[in-house]
Amino acid sequence: MSEQKISEAIGPVPAAPVHRDPLALIVRFQSLIGLVLVAIGGVIFSPRRHGEILFLDPDNIANIVRAVSETGIIAIGMTFVIITAGIDLSVGAVLGLSSVVTATMMISGGFGLIPTILAVLIMGIVFGTIQGTISSRFRLEPFIVTLAGLQAARGLALVVSGNQYINISYGDGPGLAPPVFAILGERLFNNTVPVATIVFIVFAAIATIVLNTTRFGRYVFAVGGNERAARISGVPVSMVKVSVYAITGFAAALAGIVHAGQFNFGSANDGMGYELTAIAAVVIGGTSLFGGSGSMVGTVAGTIMLGALANILQLNNITPALQLLATAAIIVLAAVLQSLVRRREGLGR
Repeated sequence: MSEQKISEAIGPVPAAPVHRDPLALIVRFQSLIGLVLVAIGGVIFSPRRHGEILFLDPDNIANIVRAVSETGIIAIGMTFVIITAGIDLSVGAVLGLSSVVTATMMISGGFGLIPTILAVLIMGIVFGTIQGTISSRFRLEPFIVTLAGLQAARGLALVVSGNQYINISYGDGPGLAPPVFAILGERLFNNTVPVATIVFIVFAAIATIVLNTTRFGRYVFAVGGNERAARISGVPVSMVKVSVYAITGFAAALAGIVHAGQFNFGSANDGMGYELTAIAAVVIGGTSLFGGSGSMVGTVAGTIMLGALANILQLNNITPALQLLATAAIIVLAAVLQSLVRRREGLGR
């Protein structure tokens, strides 16, 4: 298929309009704008200790980026799905399942590090592929399919773990995990950068390259922008849809491995609510819920912004309930702005 046909399938979304709507510009860079505003608010409202701003303390910054690494990894995968106008509600449960399987394979199964990681990642890919295939083949709403997937993954995690925490102890004997796995809970570069954050950044960088420079990335935008036009232009729509859910499955499994390594246990209840946080980060990052537009950079900024916001509220002893309300307000505002831009663009045609 020619590049011209792909561009036609994508529609007007990637093309830069001659006259920029100020509101559209705000929506496009809303995550970066929000991140700057949250950072400024953090500096202003942060408690002080011996005259130093706690929010800017290196340990606090490291804690922020470490805390958002798992949901950030999931959000990167979710970005692919939402650009195609889909959704995946199963990722939090798949994280829990992956943490349980990781712990079980190393502690009870005696598997080494590499076989365990490969098996868990493949499991995540297969799980996502099954969901994408069911949704695409039977033309079912992704919301329904992935909601069922959430229940299935959580149920499998309960069966594998026996509804018990599986603690990870390190050593060379039976019932012990390889000591190298503990590095996921450590910090590098003079104890400043969490290893989990490095995994997040590397995954985000790879995803950015795939989305912005490959034919598959153009296909993803094409399917989300106008599925019918993409199909007519020769884009393998079903393959693209299945692939993006395979990517979210991979991302959730990777986050589950990181989770097990950071906290040294696996639990079927891990990851509850992570899917909503990931979706929030993607939406705040400027990816349209209607499909066809979005960016990995925005998702990363949205993820860090949510983490920084939660951190500054915690530093000021704001209750978790108010933290949730603040996050909800930001999500609604981002969605409203997207809707307004969409309507104005529609009126302009």
